[in-house]
Amino acid sequence: MNGQSISLDAITIRFGAFTAVRDVSLHIEPGEFFSFLGPSGCGKTTILRMISGFMEPSEGRILIGEKDMAGIGPNRRPTALIFQNLALFPLMKVWENVAFGLEVRGVAKGARRRRAEELLEMVALANQGEKMVAELSGGQRQRVAIARALAVEPSVLLLDEPLSALDLKLRQHMRAELRTLQRRTGVTFVYITHDQGEALTMSDRIAVMSNGRIEQTGTPQEIYDRPSTAFCATFVGENNAFPGRVAEVSGGFAALDTAQGRLLGRCGETTRAGDAAILFVRPERCGLVDGQPVDNRVDTRVIRVDLEGAYANIVTEGLSRELSVHLTNHGGLTDTAPGSLVTIGFDRQAALVLPAGSLAQT
Repeated sequence: MNGQSISLDAITIRFGAFTAVRDVSLHIEPGEFFSFLGPSGCGKTTILRMISGFMEPSEGRILIGEKDMAGIGPNRRPTALIFQNLALFPLMKVWENVAFGLEVRGVAKGARRRRAEELLEMVALANQGEKMVAELSGGQRQRVAIARALAVEPSVLLLDEPLSALDLKLRQHMRAELRTLQRRTGVTFVYITHDQGEALTMSDRIAVMSNGRIEQTGTPQEIYDRPSTAFCATFVGENNAFPGRVAEVSGGFAALDTAQGRLLGRCGETTRAGDAAILFVRPERCGLVDGQPVDNRVDTRVIRVDLEGAYANIVTEGLSRELSVHLTNHGGLTDTAPGSLVTIGFDRQAALVLPAGSLAQT
């Protein structure tokens, strides 16, 4: 199997007066694992349905393998779609579910059965073909849905939040399986999710969406370490946010006057003194400091300590703003009892100053 590229060229779709997707342009490489990440209602599933042919854009073009898909229905596109509810047939055996698309295409029963068995082996379900769907676990049913989609040899596999119904451990297991399967087949995967962990773990690149627009596109590391907007900074991972106004800019760093005092952080080339801005710093890049020299210091009071075994999340409050510090549990957390006064410190290189904007709703 070989993947094909996908190009979205200024696509917009409207439903009456409501614009669900607005002026989205991007290019997905052949064989790439690409994820659309965003909250419910941001337009990501609508984009998936336009790529699959179940919806047509009001404006713009969709190209798959450099071919314009305008007027080409779902059954004639080189795509396969896996729905959130999987849509398996309960009265069919497992192998019959996998071979269903081949039956529709007129492939003989013997050839269908052989192909189904090959695909079941590929997804680690060898010798499961005679079972009924109800006899399988949630993870096994997920793999049957993937095998069925691959049976028609698509160049592009579209996945609409396929792991959302699974429990946490199985979801984590299936992330690794999906990524391995994608690399093995070379098919282009387009994955829809609101779960940042899924997107960061599996994707080659991610498009973060909000209100029908793409906020940022990049690798998982770029999205996490260098968010380009306040929304991305607060939607992907945890972040401590300090609103304020830029006092000065020098050498790629900005000094921001905030309610917690003057704080320093990295900034973009367009940042200017006087700009309204927000300084962001990840909880794992903060620490509790005493007399040590550090670029930024914020005095706070401990609200609670959430112990997660090897790690602890110290939740504090300073001037009515909750802040978090993630620490490795070395067994010395007795000084952080609720109500105790602590000072949070972080390096200017660990902090990022971005233009003021809408934050993600948590």
